[in-house]
Amino acid sequence: MTRLDLGPGAEALLAVPPGDPGPRPLLVFFHGAGGSAADGLQAVGDLATARGALVLAPTSAAATWDLIAGGLGRDVAVLDAALGAVFARCAVSRVALGGFSDGASYALSLGVANGDLADSVLAFSPGFVAAPGRFGRAHFWIGHGTDDRVLPVARCGRRVATQLRQDGYDVAWTEFDGGHVVTPDLVTGALDWWLGAPTPG
Repeated sequence: MTRLDLGPGAEALLAVPPGDPGPRPLLVFFHGAGGSAADGLQAVGDLATARGALVLAPTSAAATWDLIAGGLGRDVAVLDAALGAVFARCAVSRVALGGFSDGASYALSLGVANGDLADSVLAFSPGFVAAPGRFGRAHFWIGHGTDDRVLPVARCGRRVATQLRQDGYDVAWTEFDGGHVVTPDLVTGALDWWLGAPTPG
């Protein structure tokens, strides 16, 4: 794990898989509200790097991500700087955005707006989509528990999946028995879906 040097008050961690430093997929993972980059890596890092993927995990400047708190700002600036640092040091074959809870809503929103950067979005228990624009056609994997008491599946995950499909996006929907959680089985399923898809271009 490497802590990227992005200046005061900005934190992002990069996990690099062992082996050949050739072009590898990159998963950018956003933690839930009140979390940190370390929480993001704990959720997906080992499973993703074992599959040969790079994982970039930033920490939000406030308790949650800027777009959710009112508009794009500090967090997107840190993300841009972090991506620049990763692209400067690593060969990247494709990019996915992912996240849990508030981080999943953030990943979905940025994915709709940045389909030129990210070919896919992996959203674990999202609340909503609030894209600042629309560009390209990312593909979406969404997983949500039927017993989620924090972001109920009916008004959150199911509604988000339906809205994206109505807007013409490709959506893989996974509904599971459980609460507001990210489990290794879910992460494995999402990675299988993403890494099993053809590389764009």
